[in-house]
Amino acid sequence: MAGGKPLRIGLAGVGTVGAGLVKLLEGPSPKVGEGLLKVVAVSARNRTRKRDVDISGYEWFDDPVDLAASENIDIFVELIGGSDGPAKKAVEVALRRGADVVTGNKALLAIHGTELAQLSEQHGGKLAFEAAVAGGVPIVKALRESLGGAEVRALSGILNGTCNYLLTEMEASGRAFADVLADAQRLGYAEADPTTDVGGFDAAHKITLLAAIAFAAKPDFDHVKIEGVDTVALHDIRLAGRLGYRIKLIAKAERIGEAIVMTVRPALLALDHPLANIAGTLNAVVAEAEPTGQLTFIGRGAGSGPTAAAVAADLLDILYERAGPAFGRPVAKLASAARASPPERGRYYVRLLVKDEPGVIADVAEELGRQEISIESFLQMPGYEAPVVPIVLTTQPCARATMDAAIAAMEKLPAVAETPRVMPIEESAGRSRFWS
Repeated sequence: MAGGKPLRIGLAGVGTVGAGLVKLLEGPSPKVGEGLLKVVAVSARNRTRKRDVDISGYEWFDDPVDLAASENIDIFVELIGGSDGPAKKAVEVALRRGADVVTGNKALLAIHGTELAQLSEQHGGKLAFEAAVAGGVPIVKALRESLGGAEVRALSGILNGTCNYLLTEMEASGRAFADVLADAQRLGYAEADPTTDVGGFDAAHKITLLAAIAFAAKPDFDHVKIEGVDTVALHDIRLAGRLGYRIKLIAKAERIGEAIVMTVRPALLALDHPLANIAGTLNAVVAEAEPTGQLTFIGRGAGSGPTAAAVAADLLDILYERAGPAFGRPVAKLASAARASPPERGRYYVRLLVKDEPGVIADVAEELGRQEISIESFLQMPGYEAPVVPIVLTTQPCARATMDAAIAAMEKLPAVAETPRVMPIEESAGRSRFWS
């Protein structure tokens, strides 16, 4: 902050979050920045769209790239979204001219984060993105600053509020995925095209960024193994409940030796797991670190207020010259983590839809036995009529590779009606992991 003059902000994207930011920064009694953060220019797709805030007094730019290039702004705030296109070009233009950039664009950073951080360092502008992960939960700052002196070993989290809402409502209401999704779309919790959320991609972008900070590594989105919640059926939720578990979409990152392993997929969590009771649209992250131990962060992961507050926190860091390297240290100090994943091992939930005929269980057990996989428990859901019924088994710890081989063999059995559903089981964040 030079000479106490307000920093001039160019805001690209005046939707829910952008409007929330304007409310925080503007007005007769600004809530953030004591009047030293001033929106002076905006860009959005539709100038005349009805909004909760008045933008008529700001300089208007049809093209966000032109806004980013304007010498009349000090900080470019990008809330457009998308990994490429106008968002990427505008951020690059702002950074190349030495402007500071604050963004909530997790897809952009997960895919292009290394090159954007390099531009930031080369030209002197800061790149900040607290709002890109978990909305109002300050997990980016916690990893980058509060845990900067600790060794983070693993992260696991519920990072997509849409998916968490869907799974919570399916369990509470007993309704199928498609019905709950339709309601979520009507309520505004899910997009008209929900693929990015329910397919697990949004959570994968976020765990990519958290892993990069936690493990001092370059973002590596292509290395995340992704599976969404769209294949979780209502009988999976019911059967998991009878077994003493709850299904959640878990984003996970762990350092094992020189490798970083990242997954996004549904998992069964024991009810005493710190993430098992995170309900509705809430987000949460569990960090396992030494010597601090296990830390859990919980809060609202989306919405105008929480996400705008995260953007404002980054603006304050820039205003008071507290902002550091985007991923916690200079790009030259970020490792290129090994891409070879270590063998995965753990306990698994296996759900099959089978024809209701004699000998099916024996055939399934035989295929598991061929792979030397031991069954821990077996359950058949009552109330289903022939010809197809769901059965569930849980396994003793085994290698995922042998589990996959057994699944491939079971799928070929005449009595098995569809590809068996497999999900990992976690007893608690501190006692059981997906890898060993």
